Amino acid sequence: MADKKVLFIAFAIEDERQRDFLKGQSLHPRQPFEFIDMSVKDWKDRVRTRIKRSDGVIVLVSKNSAASTGQKWEISCAKEEKKPIRGIYAYKDDRSSIDGVATVAWSDANITSFIDSL
Repeated sequence: MADKKVLFIAFAIEDERQRDFLKGQSLHPRQPFEFIDMSVKDWKDRVRTRIKRSDGVIVLVSKNSAASTGQKWEISCAKEEKKPIRGIYAYKDDRSSIDGVATVAWSDANITSFIDSL
């Protein structure tokens, strides 16, 4: 099996449940990747280090993203560190956007395609 890819997840705290669903996908034994996210209490001190160690960043995009200063900072940090970024719509009926983040529908094919590109 190929080396396991490490992906950082940037999300608005209101979308924490969607983050949990996404992380659950990495538990499947055939999936050669793991997700990293930072809890709100310690992310400021360690987020840049985690992003540097990641192969790429998945951004969960929703209507909550516009007001999430933490998520905006994580995206900015990922761009500064020149990490590949892929936006994934957090909800089927929410097509919000974030400037500078290419966003696709949440599907195994779209997530796998991004991981395989890393």
